[in-house]
Amino acid sequence: QVHLVESGGGLVQAGGSLRLSCAASGSIVSINSMGWYRQAPGKQRELVAVITLTGRTNYADSVKGRFTISRGNTENTVYLQMISLKPEDTAVYYCNAEARTVFRPRATVYWGQGTQVTVSS
Repeated sequence: QVHLVESGGGLVQAGGSLRLSCAASGSIVSINSMGWYRQAPGKQRELVAVITLTGRTNYADSVKGRFTISRGNTENTVYLQMISLKPEDTAVYYCNAEARTVFRPRATVYWGQGTQVTVSS
């Protein structure tokens, strides 16, 4: 089992910045990728950004140039730096990891509980 804990959400004015953090723990053997998804009220969960073990990144078109995903010094942490925030960025942001564990060698996707980001206009 992999436990993901997000932090860094909050309320910010349009044009402001926030930095989200996610730390993974558990009987982890390796993490193939970590990412951030978000879900706004009444909408489906959508990909925001993902980073692979090799550092390859992918972003949703709506956040390109404003959000940056990065991995920490340990492979089990990931960050999402968000600048120039817009009201439409308001959502619950979920951390996601595709990982192999001691007890589940097949790569499995795990999710955090989510952190609220609210951007006021």
